[in-house]
Amino acid sequence: MDFLKVISKKIKLSKEKALAAEQQYEYCPRCEANLTLQKGYRNDLPYWICKGCREMLINPAVDADDEIAWICDKCGSMLNIQDGFTDINGEWICTECGYTNKIDASELYSSEDEFRAEQSNPYKGLPDEDVLALAMYQDIENIAGQPHIILVKHHETGKRYIKKLLMTYNRSVYDYLKDNPISHMPVIHEIFESDNCLIVIEEFIEGKTIAQCLEETVMSKDQVIGIGIDVCAILNVLHSLPTPIIHRDIKPSNIILTPEKEVYLLDVNVAKWYDPDETDDTRYMGTRFYAAPEQVGYGLSASSTKSDVYSLGILLNVMTTGKFPKEERADGELWDIIKRCISLNMDERYSVTELKRSLEQLRGEIHAE
Repeated sequence: MDFLKVISKKIKLSKEKALAAEQQYEYCPRCEANLTLQKGYRNDLPYWICKGCREMLINPAVDADDEIAWICDKCGSMLNIQDGFTDINGEWICTECGYTNKIDASELYSSEDEFRAEQSNPYKGLPDEDVLALAMYQDIENIAGQPHIILVKHHETGKRYIKKLLMTYNRSVYDYLKDNPISHMPVIHEIFESDNCLIVIEEFIEGKTIAQCLEETVMSKDQVIGIGIDVCAILNVLHSLPTPIIHRDIKPSNIILTPEKEVYLLDVNVAKWYDPDETDDTRYMGTRFYAAPEQVGYGLSASSTKSDVYSLGILLNVMTTGKFPKEERADGELWDIIKRCISLNMDERYSVTELKRSLEQLRGEIHAE
């Protein structure tokens, strides 16, 4: 199989390329996923949408009268291979389900590149009022080279904000935090949802992320403990809500230190509401080496507030040594605290309240010396 050049759900087929790729039909030519492992796949189907990258693939054995392959917008059947098919009148009634498929000139694309550009357009499908609201923000630059995080300036006020284009998100978490701002987390000013992503306009926090700080040097034990205490205080608010919010992505690039040495926790795009009845996460989220075992499918239950404690424990070690615990451990009583944070058994980990108390006690002992 080879991919079909998509025209909305109407796909322009290059038969020559399809035939040339006939020997590779078991693998998606775009993401190289093994199609035979995808549920429902059969190599006698006229077409298949890869579950790995959503590319539509056409079977080179399909015999159509022209190079335009039409797919029923209702049932997904390939219209080209239906008896008597014609698109002369700009429509066709699917013989499988009876749905009338109509050609819309606005859905036709001159090339696959044009189609993909339209499909990846973050503003696709936004109502006019949202487009006008977003037009008030001028893009300045990408943050840390990330195309989905953009520093913007409001045309009227001149104030700077961060614009995020999120493909992974829980809209209800963002809505809640917009209506209920939490101290030392960026204030969310506006939220827009397009066909392709969630667009968030939030407060711009000036400073350096811990990741940037660690590029220069590891931190002193006193500074590490202070940051840990401040992060615990922020997480405690999230975890103490009537339905707790689990951040699920505590890591150096998501914590920023302002010039006044204040600590801010960023990015809730993989955050979720805690559900005590869940036995497993429906989607495994988090950052490698920082995510708790239960976040990536290796735990005995779903992620919980203790998952954030695990990530914070890893972070404490990285801030102290510049390395993960398996490479080099922090020393002394700080390691004893970290060790409990990163226990594979969630029940053995601290709560953020307990962790904050232990860190405060250790800081007191250090200062007493």
